[in-house]
Amino acid sequence: MIEGTAWLLVLALLLDAALGEPRWLWSKLPHPAVLMGRAVQYFDEALNKPETALFGGIVTVFGLGFGAILFGLVIASLPLGGLWSVMIAAILIAQKSLVQHVQAVADGLRYGVGEGRRAVGMIVGRDTSDMTQADVARAAIESAAENFSDGVIAPAFWFLIAGLPGIVFYKVINTADSMIGHRTPRYEKFGWAAARLDDVLNWIPARLTAVLISVSYRSLHAWNVVRKDASKHRSPNAGWPEAAMAGVLDIALSGPRSYHGQIQDFPFVNATGKPDPDLADIEAAIAVLWRVWAVALGGVLLLSLF
Repeated sequence: MIEGTAWLLVLALLLDAALGEPRWLWSKLPHPAVLMGRAVQYFDEALNKPETALFGGIVTVFGLGFGAILFGLVIASLPLGGLWSVMIAAILIAQKSLVQHVQAVADGLRYGVGEGRRAVGMIVGRDTSDMTQADVARAAIESAAENFSDGVIAPAFWFLIAGLPGIVFYKVINTADSMIGHRTPRYEKFGWAAARLDDVLNWIPARLTAVLISVSYRSLHAWNVVRKDASKHRSPNAGWPEAAMAGVLDIALSGPRSYHGQIQDFPFVNATGKPDPDLADIEAAIAVLWRVWAVALGGVLLLSLF
């Protein structure tokens, strides 16, 4: 069972790396992530009531999860279900589009900090208006590490474990977390279930990503940074790939940043590393993404063979 799924995953990884997100297609059809977002919005509008927000959020997660699993089972059972699984998995794995977004930040910085801020504002949620070049580079590299975990390794992991139902289930919960899993008055209770389930689903992939980054560069230093600093991160999972990336590049990541006009004094990850990352470090991070992707692909290929 898993050997056959591994072959499909190899094809999906290669297809995503080759084609990424073809604009001509998504200009004519709604992207699956857009459809997932609409489903989350529907539940938000229907069930996010002050007096029953927590229960409504739990029902939302069950509804989204059940729909995702049912969709995956139906599509996988169709004639040429394997082909459909490969194509949908390739759409839901985001290696090439992640690289393109991070590269856009590097390209922007070549024209100045203003263009760098504009580009990085497309991939991070923090305030960008007062960012220095180092702030822009740090934000881009952090986004590269975190999104490599939850945009590439995690969906690939859940596809390998549970096929098409697994990857669709993961992506719809991850989408819900990004939309409603915030500690704000509106979503503190309603988004609780989505946020906690997303943490659970990313627990193994985040740690696997840290291992893959460290092993890909045979870097004991990177693993030591992970062991020492991953738990300092505000997220139970994001600290692992970020710490590994910081160790491989020997730069300081995380640290203070501004959200909604308020400075958040987060601790640094790999505080003894280079304090002011720059354009070259973004390019180095992109190289890390491709190297680790290749190692992961090789691992899946070996699994499919043996």
